[in-house]
Amino acid sequence: MQNFTFHNPTEIIFGKHTIREIGAKASYFGDRVLLVYGQGSIKTNGVYSQVIESLEKAGLYVTEFGGVKPNPILSHLEEGVLLAKRKKIGLIVAVGGGSVLDEAKAIAAGTRTDGEVWDFFVNKATIQDAMPLLAVLTLSATGSEMNPTAVVTNEVHQKKFEISSPLLFPKTSILDPTTLYSVPNNYTAYSAVDTISHVIEGYFTGDDPSTPIQDRLVEGIVKSTMESTEICLRDPENYQGRATMMWAATLALNGLPVAGIGEFNFPNHMIEHSLSAIYDIPHGAGLSIVIPGWMKFSVGDSPEKFAQFAHRIFGMATNSTEKDAEAGIDALKAWFEKIGSPVSLSDVNIPESDIEKIAENATMLANKWEMNDYTKDVIIQVLRLCC
Repeated sequence: MQNFTFHNPTEIIFGKHTIREIGAKASYFGDRVLLVYGQGSIKTNGVYSQVIESLEKAGLYVTEFGGVKPNPILSHLEEGVLLAKRKKIGLIVAVGGGSVLDEAKAIAAGTRTDGEVWDFFVNKATIQDAMPLLAVLTLSATGSEMNPTAVVTNEVHQKKFEISSPLLFPKTSILDPTTLYSVPNNYTAYSAVDTISHVIEGYFTGDDPSTPIQDRLVEGIVKSTMESTEICLRDPENYQGRATMMWAATLALNGLPVAGIGEFNFPNHMIEHSLSAIYDIPHGAGLSIVIPGWMKFSVGDSPEKFAQFAHRIFGMATNSTEKDAEAGIDALKAWFEKIGSPVSLSDVNIPESDIEKIAENATMLANKWEMNDYTKDVIIQVLRLCC
């Protein structure tokens, strides 16, 4: 295990009937709130009315900004920044899943600069200030409720890039598992894939060979996510299943699973960002396509780690490291398919002839993230294993 510093300042309020606390928590940071949300599902599942009631009870003035897309886009983000500046907003309450939280974080940073908000995404500017942000989570997947990162797509240039700053940690995030009851099965599946993807990136690419605590943490999150996902698909209003999924997704990307593992990277996310940037497919759906192909490509670099994953997650035991490793990859792919997430480019009608275009796009992000081993040719090889 390597040296590390772990600091996460986000307050988590978890459990039933906790949405009512958002007003009191928000009132610490000002009285003019920008309420950011998505396509309107919160108005049909009862969450919106609970949030509004709590904010108004706390004496806060609310300006609404809805319409965030599942893959948030720059043009809508810029509208939010202009609205927040015009209304002299002092804080943001984001109600939704990771996409809503991500756009809200970018608005929080964008309102505190006179420059273009996209400059933060392309490293032309550094975030120096941001409005306070609080969250009410309604879809568990990205971990944005307890991390300082946001991802937005520049739809004109088809670039899905990220920003990250300690200033973007939510002050408080409210996690009520009952808000997940209305999540449809396909997005429940995509959420599970996203959660698993977040922990296995570091698990397979970390450069420290001795990380037993982190490995067991990752494996526990994976197994618990798989078990709870199947419960939720059978019984969408199973509280314990939804609670487990919600907390697993938060833990997966709050910095704890990778503390002490050394250098690591996100090759699956790097490639998938191009799929959702170009084709606007759900992020989790893109990941379930990329992950098995990337694993097939990478297994030869560390067969022992892949075999360990197969042993501990799926119980593989053939006395052959290579066979177990391959069987574990096949088992994970089969599970993605079982829960209804796509596992090949053809499943989402992306033709093999588009692979070069996708790789060209992904290379931009590989360069931005300094993943120098992932040349265009390498990415093409991975994508061919995703067909």
